[in-house]
Amino acid sequence: MTPTRDRPLVLLSFGHACVDVYQGSVAALVPYFVAERAYGYAAASGVVLAASLLSSLVQPLFGALTDRRALPWLLPSSTLTAGAGVALGGVTDSYPLTLAAVAAGGVGIAAYHPEAARAARAAAGGSHTAMGWFSLGGNAGFALAPPLVWAVVGGGGLGASWLLALPAVAGAVLCGVAVRSAGAARAAGGRTTVAAGSDDWASFLRLTGAVVCRSVVFAGLSTFVALYVRERVGGGSAAGTAALFVLYLGGAVGTVAGGRLADRYGRLRVVRRSYVLTVLAVAAVVLVPGPPVYLFVALTSAGLYVPFSLHITLGQDYLPRRVGTASGVTLGLAVSVGGLAAPALGALADASSLGTALLPLVALPAVGRLLLYGLREPPPPPAPPALGSRTAHDADVRRAVDRPAHRAAPHSRTVALPAVGRLLQCGPRESAPPPAPPALGSRTAHDADVR
Repeated sequence: MTPTRDRPLVLLSFGHACVDVYQGSVAALVPYFVAERAYGYAAASGVVLAASLLSSLVQPLFGALTDRRALPWLLPSSTLTAGAGVALGGVTDSYPLTLAAVAAGGVGIAAYHPEAARAARAAAGGSHTAMGWFSLGGNAGFALAPPLVWAVVGGGGLGASWLLALPAVAGAVLCGVAVRSAGAARAAGGRTTVAAGSDDWASFLRLTGAVVCRSVVFAGLSTFVALYVRERVGGGSAAGTAALFVLYLGGAVGTVAGGRLADRYGRLRVVRRSYVLTVLAVAAVVLVPGPPVYLFVALTSAGLYVPFSLHITLGQDYLPRRVGTASGVTLGLAVSVGGLAAPALGALADASSLGTALLPLVALPAVGRLLLYGLREPPPPPAPPALGSRTAHDADVRRAVDRPAHRAAPHSRTVALPAVGRLLQCGPRESAPPPAPPALGSRTAHDADVR
């Protein structure tokens, strides 16, 4: 891989970080909503629901749109929408306006992910490790959200949350440059190339069920782990922010590790074992007392994030003809749909305790592991030829030769055919048959005799 080819993927990864910082920011704002606005657990988790509900509903729509057409302009515009929604959610004092603002931010996040995943897949050329780096960008954004919110809101209160819009501006610029680097701007409005192969909906739906289980665990911990750790170990808001940071930071490491492990051992094998690790780690977070909770939060993060990018590539390979839809479900819904369960967990916490509310999260990874049982590795799609490569040039020549004769100029066909033989390395060309000898007694034969 060359720096020129890597540049779009690197830019998309940094842009991904600037978007997903807002997914992490909503959960990071929950303790401040509780402290400054006296929200109960159910009301605070309702903010998470507002960010997730509309996002979950429109995510498949944006995925279907990107299956039909390349929409690179969605990347910068959705980044700005996500940042503006979350920033306004902290500024307004009205609970309904807060819900509306973070819901708009959720729509921006939903619009971003299917198109970004499609573009990243093209830039990655089918590499699991390269897609892991793209996912790393998003997980790094998650990890940066708690310290960013703490730095902005911890000192200036919720009224200073307008400063949270600044990463969106940087992300919009990065996405715009990435679009131009990849040449996607020239394809805007053009139809998306449909890959060969058939869609395996049965396997994809089972994978989606596992992704939903993972999403509920992640969203539940994101919403309440900061409050839970503060109760367990003391230390105030700094202790809770540290726990949330560990949860997100482990994802930055786990995502890259997942891609490398999959290249060596296979995707499904790595995904299944990650779900088993998650069951044990979440149980330890809930049941083991004292400061070791940070270690178990880190192990939970590894179990949740190692399969993260593998979910994306598996979904895309199960639905090779609907890459946008697969990306929207496995990348977007992997985070947003879990927020739908947050109010139920909040209501349970109000009625009992946070520890009791987190107990159902132990069983969900086990359910996800059962759904993955028996799934088979999908065949990877052929990587498209790089622009300007010999393979791409050969393909262009083949297309030119296969055109109907009435659409090509006669002299161009005559010139092209010898070139095609050399380019495609078809081996020695068959010599032309000798001309038929002139009939005896004909004028041509007589002329030949005279010569």
